[in-house]
Amino acid sequence: MTSQDIADSPNTLRETPLVARPLYEQPLWETIESPSIKVLTGIRRCGKSSLLTMFKDALLARGVFPKNVFYLRLDSFDAPLEPNIAWLDELLRSVVDEADSSQPLYVLLDEIQEVKGWERPLRRLHESGRARIYITGSNAIMLSSDLASYLSGRYVEIPVYPLSFKEYRDFANAFGKLSDTLSEEQASRAPGGRSNGLPHRTLFDVYLRYGGMPGLFTASSFTEETVTRELSAIRDTVLLNDVAKRFGVRDIDLLEKLLRYVYSTSGNLFSANKVSGALTSMGRKTNPETVDNYLHALKHAFALYECEQVGLKGKTILQPQKKYFAPDMGLRNLACGFSAQNIGFQLEGVVYIELLRRGYTVSVGTLTTGEIDFIGQRNSERLYIQVCETLLDSATRARELAPLNAIEDSFPKFILTRDESAVGTTETGVKISLVSDWLL
Repeated sequence: MTSQDIADSPNTLRETPLVARPLYEQPLWETIESPSIKVLTGIRRCGKSSLLTMFKDALLARGVFPKNVFYLRLDSFDAPLEPNIAWLDELLRSVVDEADSSQPLYVLLDEIQEVKGWERPLRRLHESGRARIYITGSNAIMLSSDLASYLSGRYVEIPVYPLSFKEYRDFANAFGKLSDTLSEEQASRAPGGRSNGLPHRTLFDVYLRYGGMPGLFTASSFTEETVTRELSAIRDTVLLNDVAKRFGVRDIDLLEKLLRYVYSTSGNLFSANKVSGALTSMGRKTNPETVDNYLHALKHAFALYECEQVGLKGKTILQPQKKYFAPDMGLRNLACGFSAQNIGFQLEGVVYIELLRRGYTVSVGTLTTGEIDFIGQRNSERLYIQVCETLLDSATRARELAPLNAIEDSFPKFILTRDESAVGTTETGVKISLVSDWLL
């Protein structure tokens, strides 16, 4: 099979419409003239393949010759069962030979981590100056410190996340399936604008409970049963392929229980000792070192993100604890049976991932007067955020405001809530907004 046969094969065909995601498409076009390798990273099924496919289609629409746009999914039927670097090197040489030299050659390789040692032929192709290279991967180990040194100065990472609420609204309008999850009575009671026939805030409730994995929209219907099936498949693939197989984890039962525990308690401050003690008390004996190793593997598979404590106003944190968050609330809530409990922690998870999506480095602020849920830093910008389901109780309102009022700098301070009656700005300048509005 030639490189052109592979490029023309069924793995490039699609059964469902593709919805634009400008947040990720824009950097692809902004860096198109850059010689750097573009690396799209993120958990499996978050939309990386669709982004490459849309980019390929756009290149062809702009007049790039088909033989100069090579796209291949390395976990597809068209790739060998155990692809190796010799096969990849030969394939890339063939792609270069068949390309028309009057135009740039674009090489798009999806799930590149399937080829052990892939960086060597990619570096050779890159150094030849004969191709613009785009790759995706579902494991951060592909950009480990050793690999980063090997490709130093040669790549640009573009992190990809499951759908934001804004993107979710676009997908809901494009696919028109979300109304299957709600009765007409439920939909009619909710206030706000409408998407896909659903009120704005009702749509947010669905997003908060079931998450924003793009694959949810490709099922024949959008029900809790189909959501459970889709998210379970993603979770199992990540655990088995991207964690257990890649990191040599043998105790799958412990890995599953650890992930379920961390997801179901996300938003709490943890240490490996606390997690180990909790699992042991639940009858699953383990130790902090094993927990640390498994958490490390889960983070590298983008199945888990951590947010570390930092001290503010002279507060010293000798042994910082961490909050752990799922990349998607659907995956988090799958571990809890889509329970409606702990909405505050669910809101925290949505806000945390949105801050990452917007390019912030995020930490938990600790003061003597309390905790600030998130401090977001992006270059010279900073913001402080508290997340709370409701502020109706005066004691809750005072508790959430106290740490923000203790910060004396002039950076923006927010409380994000579901409490419509609390929306506004306090006398001290703290802006209180609906989470669903802030996400847009």
